Amino acid sequence: MKSIKDIELKGKRVLVRVDFNVPLTREGKIDDDARIRAVLPTLQHVVDKGAKLIVASHLGRPKGEAVAGLSLSPAARRLGELMDKTVGMAPDCVGPEVEALTGRMQSGEVVLLENLRFHGEEQANDDAFGQALGRLCDLYVNDAFAVSHRANASVVAVTKHVPQRAAGLLLIKELSWFKKAMNKPRRPLVAIVGGAKISSKLGALENMLQHVDKIIIGGAMANTFLKYFGYDVGKSKIEEDRIETAGEVFRRSMEMGVKIYLPVDVVAARRFEADAEARVYTAQEIPKDWMAMDIGPATTTLYTEALREAGTILWNGPMGVFEMDAFSQGTFSMSHALAASRAMTIVGGGDTGSAVLKAGDAGQMSYISTGGGAFLALMEGRTLPAVEALEA
Repeated sequence: MKSIKDIELKGKRVLVRVDFNVPLTREGKIDDDARIRAVLPTLQHVVDKGAKLIVASHLGRPKGEAVAGLSLSPAARRLGELMDKTVGMAPDCVGPEVEALTGRMQSGEVVLLENLRFHGEEQANDDAFGQALGRLCDLYVNDAFAVSHRANASVVAVTKHVPQRAAGLLLIKELSWFKKAMNKPRRPLVAIVGGAKISSKLGALENMLQHVDKIIIGGAMANTFLKYFGYDVGKSKIEEDRIETAGEVFRRSMEMGVKIYLPVDVVAARRFEADAEARVYTAQEIPKDWMAMDIGPATTTLYTEALREAGTILWNGPMGVFEMDAFSQGTFSMSHALAASRAMTIVGGGDTGSAVLKAGDAGQMSYISTGGGAFLALMEGRTLPAVEALEA
């Protein structure tokens, strides 16, 4: 897989697929520009080398229709501020008008294409749509790690219709950090896996058993494990059809010598609401009309101790409903434990990355991934379709 730094760029039209799927306020302003900042090294490199920079991204879920509130115009303005350059906004992402616009660009100019998902062909990985994108450039660069687990036209089909293709600096960095953690980790290697459903993390759990020394489990998925051991978890969210699966994961961990840690207490509530009364119960004694919303203080102590001697830590998935203040302490405590650790700490994107930022610990992590789903796919041992397309 070639890096963008391996290719002569001067005078070329360079199409860079990024992830500008940023959160917007009701007024249409960018609430968090971290994803834009993450790709600045690649974009600045293109401009500095005298190329013509064409940027492509999606935003939200417009379902194949042009939705005014999901235009990438705010991203164009913010990118211009960060690069201290004028960033042109294309009227669309494909078509004769866009081809004419990109065809008359001068070296050093920057244009942002309109939302790729205004066309249903994008998520369908439509070959003709990929070909239309390919006509805009001399070089295609994928720097959208967060989208690389999806077979979309702008990361897969387009690669068949461009003269040259390469990986951006962010994509290379993401893959490099994960390989560093998995291929030659400092041990013990500990995986922290949280979130709502064991079904969504099953692949990661099964693959991690082959690599790690310990697995710490939190979030609602822990309830399914507790249910397997015969605990009455009250109204807590569980997956009835995955109870035996949880047991199988635990049995396999015992056979492979991998320690699995489960909650010994929880912070529970009667209602799934921010103002609900919160109480701490042992995992065995959750009342029938209460539900687990977070790991409890004893569990936090147990998990922190389990991390104390870790050499490498991978974290994907929060410990509870951290968006609600009353149920955030478990997740934040884990974040603080990683921040204080001497281990190499790699945090999956999405909710986990947001939690670390909210906890104020982002600066103390070795690396925070920009992609939740893509990071999880790597934890599952899967190859990313977009990376395969670059290497083909």
